[in-house]
Amino acid sequence: MMETIFARRSIRQYKPGAVGDEQIRKLLEAAMAAPSASNRKPWHFVVVSEPASLRALAEALPFGKMLPQAALAIVVCGDPQISERHWVQDCSAATENLLLAATSLGLGAVWLGVEPNAERRAAVAAALGIPDSMGILNVISIGYPGEEKEPRTQYDEARVHRNRW
Repeated sequence: MMETIFARRSIRQYKPGAVGDEQIRKLLEAAMAAPSASNRKPWHFVVVSEPASLRALAEALPFGKMLPQAALAIVVCGDPQISERHWVQDCSAATENLLLAATSLGLGAVWLGVEPNAERRAAVAAALGIPDSMGILNVISIGYPGEEKEPRTQYDEARVHRNRW
C-alpha cells in the first residue's frame, strides 16, 4: 500500500486505450469505500467516456487540455442536501481513494479542481447536465500513462509539530 501512495503522481499525458467496465467499477468501488461524516455518503459520480463530452470538459476547465486524450473522466459531485457541512471533505476522501485505485490498476490520473470556482462549476454542469442542486468538487482525468514519473514522498519534517505547535 505504501508503494501505491508514493507512486501516485499527477499524470497529464495518456496513451490510447479504453479503460474497461471492470476497471471503472473498481475505481468507483474504491471511491465509495472512503470515510464519510456520519456515513452520509453524499457523493455522486459522472463517468464520461464520449469524446465530445471529454472535449466539452476540456473547454470548461482551464487546466483540462489533456481530457480529449484521456480514456475517460470521472466527475466527483456531492449533494449538499445530504451533507451540507461535509460534502467537500467526504468527496475529497473519495477522490483520493479513486486516485490511489487508478495507480494500483496501472492507470494514470490527475485531479482537476472545480469547487469553489463558480464559473468552472457552471461550465461543467452545463456540459454534462448536472443539476444545479449538486456540488461539483472536481474532474478526474484517467487513462493509460503516456509519461513516467518516479515515486516520491514529500515528507517535510519542518511541517511536523509534536505535542504542541
